Amino acid sequence: MSIEVGLAELAQALAKHPFAYLLTVGDAPRPHVVASSVAVRDGVVTVADAGRRTRTAIAVNPAVTLLAPPAEPGGYSLIVDGTGVLTDDAVLVTPSRAVLHRPAPMPTAAPEDGSCGQDCVPIPLEQGN
Repeated sequence: MSIEVGLAELAQALAKHPFAYLLTVGDAPRPHVVASSVAVRDGVVTVADAGRRTRTAIAVNPAVTLLAPPAEPGGYSLIVDGTGVLTDDAVLVTPSRAVLHRPAPMPTAAPEDGSCGQDCVPIPLEQGN
């Protein structure tokens, strides 16, 4: 279940989350993830505690995502996609999209066939499959 967050409401939505993960992808095959404190000012998200690997990744690929986990069980995560710009002491993220997201509620009883009861398909992770 997702709810669009207008950029005008982003500061208020982000204030409900104690921190956010900053996800970056430079030229490595996997994302780099760091927990960060964030603030919104004039529609731009400031990430003050970006380290060397984060800064290197943004220099290669400025597309970033912020993921703020729910503050309480069952709450919404806030996902913000944007473009990161490096300054001397921070990363400035210009948001392009933001959504509040949480899984759909589970059914009260599990299906008798052992399926998950949601719109899902189990994927085996064993080698050779």
